[in-house]
Amino acid sequence: MSPGARGPAIALSGVTHRYGRTLALDGVDLTVPAGCMAGLIGPDGVGKSTLLGLAAGVTRIQSGTVAVLGGDIGDRGWRRQAGGRIAYMPQGLGRNLYPTLSIAENLDFFGRLFGQGATERAERIAELLAATGLSAFAARPAGKLSGGMKQKLGICAALIHDPDLVILDEPTTGIDPLSRCQFWELMVRLRERRPSMSVVVATAYMEEAERFDWLAAMNGGKVLATGSPADIRAQVGEPTLERAFVALLPEAERGQGGPLPDLPPAVHSGEPAIEATGLTRRFGDFVAVDHVNFRIERGEIFGFLGSNGCGKSTTMKMLTGLLPASEGEAKLFGAPLAGGDMATRKRVGYMSQAFSLYGELTVRQNLVLHAQLFEIADVEARVAEMEARFDLAEVADVRPESLPLGIRQRLQLAVAVIHRPEILILDEPTSGVDPVARDGFWRTLIELSRQDGVTIFLSTHFMNEAERCDRISLMHAGRVLAIGTPEALKRERGMDTLEEVFIAVLEEAGKNAGSSGSDEANVELKPRPAALAPVKRFDPGRLWATARREALEIARDPARLAFALIGPILLLFTFGYGISFDVENLPYAALDQDRSAQSRQLLESFEGSRYFETRAPITSSDELDKRLTSGELKLAIEIPPGFGRDLLRERQPEVGVWLDGSMPFRAETTRGYVQGIAQSYLTDAELRATGRASPLAPFTLEPRYRYNPSFKSVNAMVPNVIMLMLVLIPAIMSALGVVKEKETGSISNFQSTPVTKLEFLLGKQVPYVAIAFVSFLSMVVAARLVFEVPVKGSFATLALGSLVYVFATTAFGLLVSSFVKSQVAAIFATAIIAIVPAVNFSGLLTPVSSLSGGARLMGLAFPSAWYQQVSVGAFTKGLGFAQLWQDIAMVFALALVFLAGAMLALRKQGA
Repeated sequence: MSPGARGPAIALSGVTHRYGRTLALDGVDLTVPAGCMAGLIGPDGVGKSTLLGLAAGVTRIQSGTVAVLGGDIGDRGWRRQAGGRIAYMPQGLGRNLYPTLSIAENLDFFGRLFGQGATERAERIAELLAATGLSAFAARPAGKLSGGMKQKLGICAALIHDPDLVILDEPTTGIDPLSRCQFWELMVRLRERRPSMSVVVATAYMEEAERFDWLAAMNGGKVLATGSPADIRAQVGEPTLERAFVALLPEAERGQGGPLPDLPPAVHSGEPAIEATGLTRRFGDFVAVDHVNFRIERGEIFGFLGSNGCGKSTTMKMLTGLLPASEGEAKLFGAPLAGGDMATRKRVGYMSQAFSLYGELTVRQNLVLHAQLFEIADVEARVAEMEARFDLAEVADVRPESLPLGIRQRLQLAVAVIHRPEILILDEPTSGVDPVARDGFWRTLIELSRQDGVTIFLSTHFMNEAERCDRISLMHAGRVLAIGTPEALKRERGMDTLEEVFIAVLEEAGKNAGSSGSDEANVELKPRPAALAPVKRFDPGRLWATARREALEIARDPARLAFALIGPILLLFTFGYGISFDVENLPYAALDQDRSAQSRQLLESFEGSRYFETRAPITSSDELDKRLTSGELKLAIEIPPGFGRDLLRERQPEVGVWLDGSMPFRAETTRGYVQGIAQSYLTDAELRATGRASPLAPFTLEPRYRYNPSFKSVNAMVPNVIMLMLVLIPAIMSALGVVKEKETGSISNFQSTPVTKLEFLLGKQVPYVAIAFVSFLSMVVAARLVFEVPVKGSFATLALGSLVYVFATTAFGLLVSSFVKSQVAAIFATAIIAIVPAVNFSGLLTPVSSLSGGARLMGLAFPSAWYQQVSVGAFTKGLGFAQLWQDIAMVFALALVFLAGAMLALRKQGA
């Protein structure tokens, strides 16, 4: 369908959007036609992703109106209904996928999310996998796919519900030309199946934009031009879209303009800069690099091209010493490379594919840090030179995370060359960078090579960049397939473009390996009805889809599952055995300076007590001090000379008792034991002397301990430790489950689909509630079998209270995760906020009834204080539902409060 044949797919009017002080969109008015392939082109950071996010409903509208599929996307009701008709694929390889789930499981999740039954879901998955050539890899985890396969899976996930509008944010950035070609062929076939479907794409590749029906060129948050590619080229009279786009930019932003300098490489004699012989790298049974051979002369620009996952980055890391070779040899300047050879490594500069500098430091601070690491003599002068050479002076005091990608890449290159290396190894340095920034980047590389004599070894997916290299190598599945100059390779194959050569070589290698991808185009795609079912306000199926997917992810992560199940048991043993309030077997010794019958009788009173353990006698006051200081003794008794004589004469002699007061609770308890033994000794002495014992009071106290008659602290410790474990670990686990999606980008699936906040949160919570309850059962078994602490009350009541309690603690984790943005912050925030009230204000150390003011309010506002009554009551007091139902009800009420707070804090739309 031609553009404009019916109403617009997207219409923006007066849209302005800011991120802090940064203006992303500046009063944009734009109408994107429906039923066609529409594209957004422009430099990095001009607002393309923001515009697509607004259209997909994942970004909140700040100013202006955005109409999508005929309705106001700012209206919550329309946004919910439109969610079932829109597919959104965010920027980044596999950002909408779940790495631990297989291809089939990922698609099954998205099918369930859109309410498809088992039969329909299986049919659509089989059809899409066949159409994309992924059928043979259905059981492979998404995290182990190449970039091209990830993007194919991403588009399958986006199209499984047959949307009316597909929004793709730079879907082919970072993937090789063959995968890009296959991706767009797939899109053409899918659109042929459903011609009414609208596709809006942001892309950094101008050759891709040439195939679109309609384009909008953007810069500085504004739209520069719209129309077909031919229309835009005609507006400025340029033969290519890339040159037309540059011509549309303000003159100050066009770069230096003109063709790049075509300077021949300098001729250097002697050993090559880089030489690889039989270079091989294995990861277990997987061969990433398979007997690679090549040599790069000094001052040469050598390009490394290959399919995603073919081993380019691994080869580069071996050449920098970051990875050891499993087999073969790598030489730099004729000398074998050794991992500990720092002198040789200082001659190499390396720039990784992903941004690897410090986001917390400014541009200048990053430069200074690396200058100091490489022990540069005049750091200040060299940093100033790098700022001027790479045009970084104006942003020197800005942190890299707020800069456009092109500037960040210039910074990485400046850091890589700050120590004047002789070899520069660059891993896809311009991936995702706009054409103007790429040209500026290449001018710098040519200058480094031709003027400074630096050998440059780089990987790229841009064919026009490969044309600028002196020589290139083509790599696939760990092997180098061809090496030569771009012109020689084209001439050898009889082809006009390097892209044709690349695709031909890789397809040939794929056929030789038995690839079945060539049958993709023969798959017949069945037509689907255009009308989509209305979206329900609440759908248990969507909740179950989220819960099932979360459970699968947990099951695929043994470390996380072990932490959730084994961690509480280990901590129960640690607390049960390691923490005890029982004061027994206290080591003591005596300095008996009297050695009378009375002094021996006094010491025999201590020897007969289970609370004390006799050690070798003390012989002097200095020895007494030394043994107390060393910790050998907790108690020392000093009996003065004449003790027995004075006692018989009723002169009230004094006995010195020295206590280790480093632990006040233990010392105070010991003091009570000593006073009790002393009183018993005096009573016995009077009985022996007079034949009768005079009572100290007209009545006798006989203490009887209820609930814990043996007075063992383990009987009180175990129920309280269970309370602690069920708040700490489940809360952390649930908090990580949500914030992990924020970090990986899969949170966009929640934002761009009809899933409601309640469905999402409950779906995330259910698996952790189940795991925590299993953990509770294991701790109850351990309490009975290991610590011999039985449940004296109603186990059913304890189980119900525990189930409600873990529902509350996991809801608390969800509440915390709704505010934080990183997993590290989630762990610390959840642990600190949960453990403080659980330990100090729950009744573990001090009864809640004796607390006052803020401490009491904090205790009552957290579920641990209420569940502590349930746990201790069921374990030690023999209580049941009739006595504990109010505590359980309060825990449930707090769970609802936490869940409601998480729903309010969690944003369905980003800023």
